[in-house]
Amino acid sequence: MGEAWHKAGQKTTKPNTWKDLIACAEYLVKNQYTGPGKIAINGGSAGGILIGRAMTERPDLFAVAMPEVGCLNAVRMENSPNGPVNVPEFGTVQQEEECKGLLEMDAYLHLTPDTKYPATLVTAGMNDPRVIAWQPAKFSARLQASTTSGKPVLLFTDYEAGHGIGDSKQKQFETMADLLSFGLWQTGVPAFQPKIASLR
Repeated sequence: MGEAWHKAGQKTTKPNTWKDLIACAEYLVKNQYTGPGKIAINGGSAGGILIGRAMTERPDLFAVAMPEVGCLNAVRMENSPNGPVNVPEFGTVQQEEECKGLLEMDAYLHLTPDTKYPATLVTAGMNDPRVIAWQPAKFSARLQASTTSGKPVLLFTDYEAGHGIGDSKQKQFETMADLLSFGLWQTGVPAFQPKIASLR
């Protein structure tokens, strides 16, 4: 959609990305395509900013959030091995305005204690050179300590995989099965609810 559209969603204008996602979800609810208990959101890598900030800004709107190998602690990204190459897109802590932009897009820093957050499946890869595994892990730990919804907060760390690049078809299918199963379970699809054996 062009460079102007791109620049309207980077650095200090990054909030436009998750505000657009929130607006789309609100539209779907308002027009009765769905309801707040039925919306699952998913994004990976830099899309972790989108998912992390959408769920922290409007935890009531989403039933499920699934950031995959996501950038969830943006203000620390620059200090990771792959961080410097992201400065043109996200900004740098070395410049005041861009640092403010990084603080705004940092999902970890926007987690609030005693908040009802959606069910969340966070993934990480131990061999990930782009988003170091501690970012998703750190976010998951704080989310578990903050949420009061009673919904699961799961961290899946793949000790064999990296950032998804070069994954086999089998690995891609397994990842998709995990995401779909979790999302369908937490949005209440009957076929994906646990079977409870009757006690006699």
